Amino acid sequence: MGRMSDQPARWTRATVYPDMWSDPEDDPRNSEGNSPDGELATLEDFLANYRLTLRMKCEGLDPEQLARRSVPPSTMSLLGLLRHLAEVERDWHNWIRDGEPLPKLYGARDADFDGAVAEQAVVDAAHADLEREQAATDAALAGHPDLGEKLGKDGIAVRELLVHRVEEYARHCGHADLLRECVDGRVGQ
Repeated sequence: MGRMSDQPARWTRATVYPDMWSDPEDDPRNSEGNSPDGELATLEDFLANYRLTLRMKCEGLDPEQLARRSVPPSTMSLLGLLRHLAEVERDWHNWIRDGEPLPKLYGARDADFDGAVAEQAVVDAAHADLEREQAATDAALAGHPDLGEKLGKDGIAVRELLVHRVEEYARHCGHADLLRECVDGRVGQ
């Protein structure tokens, strides 16, 4: 790893608030007005915004940049985060489904990060996997609007699952902030 002076200069596209990713009128997460009504709608809104934030942090980067790891010995990269969250979505779906669990997407532990290599096919597959797994978990939960309902063999409450999903994306969006800054210096929430 290089010296601090070898790091890219920090920058943002935002001109209104320098700590933001983009200006409010350009931010697709910006929902002027009231928050959604109700606990379920609020949780779904937070989840949608964190998912969108992760996609935004990955936009405009080539496969090498997406696969770039920031701090050895960590294997974390933006591409690895996409793959990891696809795997996690599948795990959540397995928690609530009846029957045998679906197999792991990428294999053994840490294969989601270890296999995040700088190839366009891997990037394309990661995006497709994440979109598919998010949709599958969303569809499985759509039939369960009662947040107190317990699902799956372990009796996980819908509320707990939704909160855990928001937490997981929020945590990894924090990682994505730092990873993106290491790649090209772009900062912002």
